Amino acid sequence: MGLRIKDLREAEGVSQETFALRIGMDRSYLASIETGRRNLTLQNLAKIAQGFGMTLSQFLEGIE
Repeated sequence: MGLRIKDLREAEGVSQETFALRIGMDRSYLASIETGRRNLTLQNLAKIAQGFGMTLSQFLEGIE
């Protein structure tokens, strides 16, 4: 999950800081999600998906 978030963020060309500000999340928390050191709540996952302009189901599509 963290790698998908990182890949999407980098594909948009935005930093962790910029994306974290966009979704109202602390940058260090986002960094720990991307590296797999933190578990993600459904609420925060929905925030992240919205930050990419996706629905939660679109974000989860293709993840095994």
